[in-house]
Amino acid sequence: MTSSDDHGFHFASPAMQVERAVAELRFGRPVILRDGSRRLAALALDSAAPSIYDQFAAAVEGKHSLFLTEHRAARLLPGACGDISVPLEGLSFAEASRLAYGLQAQAPMRWREADTLMGASAELAQLALLLPAMVCADINDFDSRFAACCTLERSLLATAGAARQRFDMVVRTRVPLRDLGDAEFVVFRGGLAQKDQIAIVVGQPDFNAPVPIRIHSSCITGDLCGSLKCDCGDQLRNGLASIKAVGGGVLLYLDQEGRGTGIGAKMRAYGYQHLGLDTIDADAELGFGSDHRRYEAAMAMLRLLGIAKVVIFTNNPAKIAALSEGGIEVDSRVALTGEVTVENAGYLQTKKMRAGHMLDIEALLAAE
Repeated sequence: MTSSDDHGFHFASPAMQVERAVAELRFGRPVILRDGSRRLAALALDSAAPSIYDQFAAAVEGKHSLFLTEHRAARLLPGACGDISVPLEGLSFAEASRLAYGLQAQAPMRWREADTLMGASAELAQLALLLPAMVCADINDFDSRFAACCTLERSLLATAGAARQRFDMVVRTRVPLRDLGDAEFVVFRGGLAQKDQIAIVVGQPDFNAPVPIRIHSSCITGDLCGSLKCDCGDQLRNGLASIKAVGGGVLLYLDQEGRGTGIGAKMRAYGYQHLGLDTIDADAELGFGSDHRRYEAAMAMLRLLGIAKVVIFTNNPAKIAALSEGGIEVDSRVALTGEVTVENAGYLQTKKMRAGHMLDIEALLAAE
């Protein structure tokens, strides 16, 4: 913060400007992205009301288009490469939504390659945990009609990466856990939107040796409610027990539901999975790649705990790569498995075959 002439405060840091734009999208309002002299209005279909969509279309006199990521484009137009833009003139909110994320939607007759500023609007939507389906329009000729909208310089999106890495330790306290005894919960605050993240220290880890850790992304359905569609709850509980069994370590519990897409998108994807799609194809229908999780928070938490070398309990090579790239030395890996059920067997196969997870599915099935 820096003091202003009237003894107030200037809060509009680059990260805060990004957060304000994110909040506007989540409230269903347009955001203006500026790149040089160009001004692009962007509205997230996922949060916009039909009436706002209609107002947007009228304000730009029908010169709006729908941005679709390469993942969604490939589902609509097999063989298509890259992000695309589809004209929306004459299309209703319901028709645009069906095109954006509807299952078995009709391929558009007209489309073109999307430009990078449209892509930046989708990046902003993903920061907002919204589907990356954006209604976009150049507004240089309609500038006054969007005067009340939040404006963001495109270059400021790059600051989001730096903001993700800044965390502070807030509090640490003892919590007795069933079957594990006393643990210590350490709360960290930071990143975009100043989220709280949790490290659970179990046992008596030796921080002078490689520390056993697990990086676990939140899964409300599996961790909290015992969903049979995934193995997340098993991995959480088995991870804590395994860490305790080797003398102690740390489980980092990260707030990034649905592999980083958010609970809303995750539930939409679940609906598509009920219709026969695997997890990766279901996410692609919504415009997502196979995994949008990030691990800057984990690196920051480990550094603040004084941990530089780890033994990681995981089957996911992406976590190992993220640790190494973030300056945390990975001494070794320990596999971590859960119960294989009729409901999650296909999910686990997809993890192995399409996401590269190090799982011996046949051995797990034989053990059941």
